[in-house]
Amino acid sequence: MAEKLISKAPEGPLAEKWTRHKANIRVVSPANKRKLDIIVVGTGLGGASAAAALGELGYNVKIFCISDSPRRAHSIAAQGGINAAKNYQNDNDSVYRLFYDTIKGGDYRAREANVYRLAEVSNLIIDQCVAQGVPFARDYGGLLDNRSFGGAQVSRTFYARGQTGQQLLLGAYAALNRQVAKGSVKSYPRHEMLDVVMIDGKARGIIARNLVTGEVERHGAHAVVIATGGYGNVHFLSTNAMNSNGSAAWQAYKRGAMFANPCFAQIHPTCIPVHGDQQSKLTLMSESLRNDGRIWVPKKKEDVEKLRKRQIKASQIPEEDRDYYLERRYPAFGNLVPRDVASRAAKERCDAGFGVNETGLAVYLDFSTAIKRLGKHVIEERYGNLFQMYEKIVDVNPYEEPMMIYPAIHYTMGGLWVDYNLMTTVSGLYAIGEANFSDHGGNRLGASALMQGLADGYFILPYTIGDYLASEIQSKKVDTNNPAFEAAEKKVTDKIAVLFAINGKQPVDYFHKKLGNIMWNEVGMARNEAGLKKAIAEIKAIRDEFWHDVFVPNTKEEFNQELEKALRVADFLELGELMATDALNRKESCGGHLREEMQTEDGEAKRDDANFMYVTAWEYAGRDKAPIMHKEPLNYEFVKVATRNYKD
Repeated sequence: MAEKLISKAPEGPLAEKWTRHKANIRVVSPANKRKLDIIVVGTGLGGASAAAALGELGYNVKIFCISDSPRRAHSIAAQGGINAAKNYQNDNDSVYRLFYDTIKGGDYRAREANVYRLAEVSNLIIDQCVAQGVPFARDYGGLLDNRSFGGAQVSRTFYARGQTGQQLLLGAYAALNRQVAKGSVKSYPRHEMLDVVMIDGKARGIIARNLVTGEVERHGAHAVVIATGGYGNVHFLSTNAMNSNGSAAWQAYKRGAMFANPCFAQIHPTCIPVHGDQQSKLTLMSESLRNDGRIWVPKKKEDVEKLRKRQIKASQIPEEDRDYYLERRYPAFGNLVPRDVASRAAKERCDAGFGVNETGLAVYLDFSTAIKRLGKHVIEERYGNLFQMYEKIVDVNPYEEPMMIYPAIHYTMGGLWVDYNLMTTVSGLYAIGEANFSDHGGNRLGASALMQGLADGYFILPYTIGDYLASEIQSKKVDTNNPAFEAAEKKVTDKIAVLFAINGKQPVDYFHKKLGNIMWNEVGMARNEAGLKKAIAEIKAIRDEFWHDVFVPNTKEEFNQELEKALRVADFLELGELMATDALNRKESCGGHLREEMQTEDGEAKRDDANFMYVTAWEYAGRDKAPIMHKEPLNYEFVKVATRNYKD
């Protein structure tokens, strides 16, 4: 079945691939677009921009939102910025440099053609968003301003203070609402997709649950687009919104869409540390803070002990007794090394006994140097809302004392396998944004999530989906009375009935927290063979316990968040096992995937290009059966593969 992994990446020079591909794929005429229906699941940046663009083209679009409004999508939490290769700073940036930084940042585990296209269309995104009125920061002369982010030595990140994701989402939301008002897009708020419907090997619709009434509904279309984000919440504690989940992608996987690189989960280095066992989520402090903030721990353990006992404050430790360890270890990039590198460096210092809070799991992010250099008012202008947020949560003024941060689960680079057209291994089923695997390899550079979501939604999917739909213009409207819809609906309702019938003793969060502890401890920042095998065994045991002892209160015919959580945690208990299985298979370290057995002498990730230069794509084989592994070889024609170096 290896033929399923045909990437369809076009031949030819790197800079001409996308142009040639667009010239060679089919298009659908305006009159025929009106005959075709598309379902978009998810209303974050990827889904909202895709639905707006497809509606503008004339397709009939249905869009499904898990919340009451697209404005609540997790995309708003991407605070720091969005990358583009405009070279406004005249610092020698280019499309190729953005492409190269992304490939290198992902530790050479991404597909060249997709990454170059992402860099190529990045400039179009900025023009689109400015036209929509997104209030990007501007410099003194009125031009769009840029700042730096990890993994780059140029300033290419466009931003709107610390609210970039929110402002970009409002732009996409306005574009989406325009199409809703015109009638080309029909919106379904508070609906969750619970299954994909397949007819004759093609995705022809979804089964969705109305989260307010509990009604299970059938919706048909000629193509389905999954834009539901990542699966970081499998760890329970993460920076994701609590509503974020991987269930839509997981149901697609169980219908035949392969799941690629599930073990590639990103650890973000600048998260507010865990403060108790009753915490439900973690709060991210934007990577943009690493532009002016300096990360350090004390050099002396006696200072560490005094800090933990609150006998002294961080500001009282003199400069000569501070270890700015990123600047020490990586002089060329300093505090702006990629996220995986910064996260591991923080873990190393804390493991060595230099963590600065009561748990020993925190380092400092300090703005005192920047405030002295620039003045407090400049820092307020750049990061004011982030500083306010930190003070409200921690009750410490970060203008006077350093922030405390520690790495946390953030983004997932793995996702549904897609070809160059963003189609999964299921005909007519597409995945965009964080829901697919395609652009980031083993680690995502900061400010590239917003870039990929909008690139896929505005400037890639609207072209490539036409190539598939050109063959569907003779197809009739999808009949939701088809037996395939009836069978899929019954599968969903039966699963819901089983959950209520268990009538166990433990709430859903009991199982989710147990799973999260295993995932963080054994499949988190560092992994090893024994720990991964232990995780797989323990996850199976928790899954068995879940299906015998979970308690779901109330009924299915109402707004029932415990039922929603139960359905998602049931999927997480399967997805977590696949993540551990994938991590066990990948006997190398790369990007965010650190196998403790595979490190350099100074603790850096050690790749094995001879044996693991491929994308792992897992095929569902059935309940209680081992998934089938497929490989997409990665061939680098246009970059020289090398060990990542951020030291010089």
